[in-house]
Formats: sequence, structure tokens, C-alpha cells
Amino acid sequence: MAAGASTGQRARIAALVEPVVTAAGYDLEELVVVAAGRRSVVKVVVDADGGITLDDIAEVSRAVSAVLDDADADGGIVGRAPYTLEVTSRGVDRPLTLPRHWSRNVSRLVKVQVGDELLTARITAATDAVVVLDIDGARREVVYAQMGEGKVQVEFGRPGKVADESESTEGEDA
Repeated sequence: MAAGASTGQRARIAALVEPVVTAAGYDLEELVVVAAGRRSVVKVVVDADGGITLDDIAEVSRAVSAVLDDADADGGIVGRAPYTLEVTSRGVDRPLTLPRHWSRNVSRLVKVQVGDELLTARITAATDAVVVLDIDGARREVVYAQMGEGKVQVEFGRPGKVADESESTEGEDA
């Protein structure tokens, strides 16, 4: 835990934030509370099946802000000093650690430690029990207990993605 946030304070904030995030249809991936000078920063990381849009982030931010402001008015849940709320998505750089992370990244290229092998593979399927990886055309099922954290590899021109239609038709006569 970061400096400035007690375990109890973080737990109280999480007890307020998690139901709001869940009710909005998202998963609370992480909650961080840190001191930043005279302020606190409350960082809420959310995710959902199908990903998160900026509108989704704005919706969650408004809902979380309202519940924290209400609680803060009743006794300073975040602390007596002002706080800054940051709501964000998981982003591509966060490790894949839970089955839902793997299933939300089907078709993505990942690096993952499986036993004593470091693999670069494409996720072709993921269930609550296993991940199915394509390693140079070979299919391999791996149970989560055998794997380390996965890291999504950034790809430009990822297979299976179609270019924006307006790009392919620009300059063509009908």
C-alpha cells in the first residue's frame, strides 16, 4: 500500500466504491489511495467484457465521486484534506492474472511463463479453468496454475482486424 493510506481507510473506500462500480456493470480491478502533498489521490481502475470507453469512464467517475463526496461530508472517509479522483481502465500494460483478463484478450499476442518456458503465443480461447494458446500454429491448453502473469504484446496490424473502410476507399471513384 502506498504512503498516506491506512489499511482501514482503503477498506472503507473500497466498501463504498466496489458496489457502485459493480452496479454500473464493471469490475473493480484496483483501488489505490496515496498521499500527494496536502491532497490524497484515489485511483480507481475498472474493466468490463468488451472493454471500456471514455463515456464508461465518465459514468463511473461521476458515480464514484458522488458516493465519496456523500461519505466525505459525513466524516472524512477519504481524509480531512481534499482528494483527487482518477478513474481509468486497465490498459494494455497491466499483467493478465485472472481468468477474466485472459478471456477479454482472446486473439491478442501475449508473453507468458509456462513452467520453465517463456512463450510468445496468441490466446485463442479462455475459460475459468484453462487458456488455449496458439504457438506458431500449434494449439496448447494450459491451466492457470502452470502459468505466470501474461503480458499483452502491442501489435500494429493485428491479424483479424479489418482496416477502417474509409481508409481503403479514399480517392476511389464510385
